[in-house]
Amino acid sequence: MSRIGSKPIAIPQGVSIEEKDNTVTVKGKLGELTQEISGISLDISENELVLNRDSDSKEHRSAHGLYRKLISNMIEGVTNGYSNSLEITG
Repeated sequence: MSRIGSKPIAIPQGVSIEEKDNTVTVKGKLGELTQEISGISLDISENELVLNRDSDSKEHRSAHGLYRKLISNMIEGVTNGYSNSLEITG
């Protein structure tokens, strides 16, 4: 079982997640992001999101952790946005 895919994702306040026709839509204060998914079902509760595989095939097992991380990054993007920090030494 995927270690990354089995971790629940915390949903911050002000973020809404919808699943419709194999497409996940994440809306937050900084915008809206969408991602197509296949072979994965979402279990959305009040403050938590858990991804479940539809089957134990190789394709679904390999996509489990990928989709979990993509959705997690989408949530991060609509709440905090993109930032690039540069550390200069020397």
